[in-house]
Amino acid sequence: MYHLPETPFSHPLRLAVLISGGGTTLDNFVARIAARTLPAEIVLVIASRSDCGGVDKARRHGLDTRVVSRQAHTSTATFSDEIFALCREARVDLVLLGGFLCLLQIPDDYLGRVMNIHPALIPAFCGAGYFGEKVHRAVHARGVKVTGCTVHFADNQYDHGPVIVQRTVPVYGADSPADIAHRVFEEECQAYPEAVNLYASARLRIIDGRVWIEGEGSTRSPTETA
Repeated sequence: MYHLPETPFSHPLRLAVLISGGGTTLDNFVARIAARTLPAEIVLVIASRSDCGGVDKARRHGLDTRVVSRQAHTSTATFSDEIFALCREARVDLVLLGGFLCLLQIPDDYLGRVMNIHPALIPAFCGAGYFGEKVHRAVHARGVKVTGCTVHFADNQYDHGPVIVQRTVPVYGADSPADIAHRVFEEECQAYPEAVNLYASARLRIIDGRVWIEGEGSTRSPTETA
């Protein structure tokens, strides 16, 4: 069962950001918080590798930064246990996966409290093996005319779970995978904070596996259409 807030948060949302790479998504959240467009604070950064560029970025921002190595664990369960123990200790309200490449086993008390962003329009170009530039190379090779990004609640599968926000971008014939990546990332920088703001304002509901955004579109309530 997903645990979603029923009333808006009265305090800045306490965020944990999980990273495996350069920390560009982390940088975006730091900038949004500094600009006061995101009512949140990053109380914890967890990296799956000590040598990823995002670790240095997080420490330069003065953020509490931990490394939890997947290789040090024999199972997804124990790896996840260590991560969520740190989240509980830091009283994290919402966990954000920002280029975090390791599968997690999400405990019941954090189901609906973990978001992920994927650089394609789920269910296309997603799942195990689809991450980073691999996604954009696949988009380029397939010749699709539209791609984008997806923010969704994470569950125990790669790039799975109820979709919260999607944004689209065109794909042009002359585009390289790098061109596509740049265009998609610009939308990621908008979509992820949008999803977090919706969560903080308690506007998200999950009905029959689908996310409803209160105040959007139909004036009917989810229970009237479920």
